[in-house]
Amino acid sequence: MQTRIDALEEIYQAFELETAPYRSGAACESGCAFCCTDAGRIDCTTLEGLRIRDRIRKMPRPRQLGLKKALKRDMQKREAGLPSPCPFLMKNNACMIYPARPFACRRIYSLHRCTHDHPPLISRQVMAIAENTIAALQRLDDNGYSAHLSYILHMLDTPRFLATYRAGDFKPEEIMAFGKTHRVAINRMVVTPSASPPT
Repeated sequence: MQTRIDALEEIYQAFELETAPYRSGAACESGCAFCCTDAGRIDCTTLEGLRIRDRIRKMPRPRQLGLKKALKRDMQKREAGLPSPCPFLMKNNACMIYPARPFACRRIYSLHRCTHDHPPLISRQVMAIAENTIAALQRLDDNGYSAHLSYILHMLDTPRFLATYRAGDFKPEEIMAFGKTHRVAINRMVVTPSASPPT
């Protein structure tokens, strides 16, 4: 599993390097949290979720309990079709898991300051590179899934699912009902076959 985590970081770094020329004029800065509150779904793969889950488990117990409640609220709002800010967004508009944030957060930037009337402005080149990066992340997480962040973390908190996933097994029937109602994508069904991912 650690090999896959390392490969995950390599994919992130490759995206950063390839898109750097297009993002040099980005207006994003610390404390700007428009995308964290207004960008819609924050999708991630199971592998990204596992990395985030491990980071949460290293936090102080009170913060873990607070996050558990925030993630539950986020799920409930999303299920009801209501907007919901990222549960990892702190009061000072900083990200609680910034080093482990998923690619959905890493790909977003804007060439101007964002408002409700002026959503993020992203170059087409970066959008195209991001789509290829998502495919690479899904190929890497071959026995996993992709969905909104709180849904993936909910799945990983289910002991049976976690054991299946950590063992490298693939049993989509275990999440079929939840997957249909929460738009969970099966990674190996949505990407073009490629070389086997690291184990």
